[in-house]
Amino acid sequence: MSAVSRVVRTERITASTVEAYRGTFAADDAVVADGADLPPAWEGVFFPFAAPFADLRPDGTPARDGVVPEIDLPRRMYAGETTEFLRRIRLGDEATQTTTLGSVVEKRGSRGRLVFVDVEREYSVEGETAVRSVWHDVFLEASDPAAPARAPHPEPSVAADAEWIEELTLDARQLFRFSALTFNTHLIHYDREWARDVEGLPDLLVHGPLTRILLMDAVRRQVPGREPARLEVRAIAPVLVDRPLRLAGTTDGDRTRVTAVDGDDVILATAEVTWA
Repeated sequence: MSAVSRVVRTERITASTVEAYRGTFAADDAVVADGADLPPAWEGVFFPFAAPFADLRPDGTPARDGVVPEIDLPRRMYAGETTEFLRRIRLGDEATQTTTLGSVVEKRGSRGRLVFVDVEREYSVEGETAVRSVWHDVFLEASDPAAPARAPHPEPSVAADAEWIEELTLDARQLFRFSALTFNTHLIHYDREWARDVEGLPDLLVHGPLTRILLMDAVRRQVPGREPARLEVRAIAPVLVDRPLRLAGTTDGDRTRVTAVDGDDVILATAEVTWA
């Protein structure tokens, strides 16, 4: 593993980037202009990946980004995120993102070596921290096409017991737009041959960071008028393109839990929002 450092970048929170996301994934939201609050979790569409082409791994993820050390495992996957919302960011603000390396933990599972890496990001405006986020990634060994697929475990009670449900299906055009918006070149999101033959998936994978925002968006719409203090997201199973997706939520006191389930009631991701 090579030496790492922190990376500091500054970017204006522009209405054009917000509109690119809104028009693709949140069309029922009102158009927002300079001075308006940036919806929580939408900071994730700013500060796109910036690794030069020569510094990409074969799968399209960064090999050298100035923060995460080079890791000798071929596959990299998003495992979840923990975010603290300390103050609102507004459209037109000049925001600074500081990225540093968190924990790096190597383990051995039933299918070989794994390395869990935390990437810590802090977003500040005028020197005041607005958002703190810890991105959880996992590096894995090559997929074994001969390995039996893990049997799904449906949980019908998740949707049956929910207070509300939102339904959506993401298609390849939307995945392309999110990849373009965030400069995400991970082949798993747009190269079906790579997704199937190398990663061992049935089809293209929906971006984990996109699922994170969609979960927060659903909570924001269904529980209006409350201010989020913390968002915890866990990716559990692949969210696949062109498959019906249900976001099922329930509020209990100062927490709202929303779970992404597929058409067979298999849990794909969970999120918990703690309200201020």
